[in-house]
Amino acid sequence: MARVFILLFMLHVVLMAVALISCLSAEKGDVRALPRLLWVPVIIVIPLLGPAAWFLSRRPGFGSPSPLGSVPRPTGTPPPRNRPAAPDDDPEFLRALDAEKAKQDRELFERWEEDLRRREDDLRRRDAADPREDRRPESGA
Repeated sequence: MARVFILLFMLHVVLMAVALISCLSAEKGDVRALPRLLWVPVIIVIPLLGPAAWFLSRRPGFGSPSPLGSVPRPTGTPPPRNRPAAPDDDPEFLRALDAEKAKQDRELFERWEEDLRRREDDLRRRDAADPREDRRPESGA
């Protein structure tokens, strides 16, 4: 039985610590129902109910104003984006990637063509220097 009480006491301490950290690090607009200076004693003095009340008071819909303000947002529209789009959603970024890839492909193709021309020129010079020697493999059975 003592183990159960120790476990419950530890649970209470952890819950109280998390609630205190949350209360002390909350933005000014997130602290509702009571001032921050009253929330700290409520969380510390009232076991389990103090931290629970803190977390429940922070949830929208418990008599507190909506975090989006008084303007209702239609349910089918996504929330407004305040952060930059991900790189794979940015059309400019994707165009830049495509342009870079096309440039690399052109450079590689030009190197292959140059290498092919050089090899063909070497073969022509060898054939011109010694026309009797046939360097191509014979096909036959």
